[in-house]
Amino acid sequence: MKAWYEQSFGTDYMLVYKHRNWENANKEVHCMIDWLQLPQGAEVLDIGCGMGRHALALSSLGYTVTGIDLSDILLEEARRHDETGTVKWVQGDMRALPFEAGSFDATVNLFTSFGYFSIEEDNVNVLRNIRKVLRKGGSFLIDFLNPVYVERHLVPRSERRDAYTGLLIEEVRSIEDGWVQKEITVSDPYKQDEPRQYLERVRLFSLEWFERNLAECGLALEQLYGNVDGSGYEAATSPRMIMAGRAR
Repeated sequence: MKAWYEQSFGTDYMLVYKHRNWENANKEVHCMIDWLQLPQGAEVLDIGCGMGRHALALSSLGYTVTGIDLSDILLEEARRHDETGTVKWVQGDMRALPFEAGSFDATVNLFTSFGYFSIEEDNVNVLRNIRKVLRKGGSFLIDFLNPVYVERHLVPRSERRDAYTGLLIEEVRSIEDGWVQKEITVSDPYKQDEPRQYLERVRLFSLEWFERNLAECGLALEQLYGNVDGSGYEAATSPRMIMAGRAR
């Protein structure tokens, strides 16, 4: 049986998350540039690039960008938006990045594209691989959910109808054994077709977990933000943990 992340990132994923728009990605990238202190022309790797929103925004600002993702379907969508062919798109696993050591000036890992794996060592391997592909002194950015905020503000259930397709999207959320998970059902109320169901799961890693494992992997955490607007991190109220630093 395939792992959830090998099943969920397909055509329906683009429907469920179509609200993550391209204009917002451009705004977020401008913040990232300040956080990472990227020089013009820097070589950047977007790990878990998905449909390529941030990779393309970085490329439009003059950076040399590579995007890597496990999903061929999402990469095909990224290529479709890459009208000038400026980004290098690579299919691959973040636990074993297929690049030479010291290939990049910076890496980004955005919108909680982390904590997918049941074996903790696999998640640590992602950090090891980030360090491997970075040049000494290179910058990294990891944008992860804030577990404390998630536990306090979890919405157990929501549903909406997609205006374009008419499909009904139902999301049921829960926290179990240190994981936050979302069960997604996509159905057409006017047809007798079997509903399509997906599961998403993310480990609720604490800030202390990241501090310990980043240091052990040779990554120095230098800045911590609480949201994509660059606001300061507050353990009880910030929706995100956005961690920036450098390779030692």
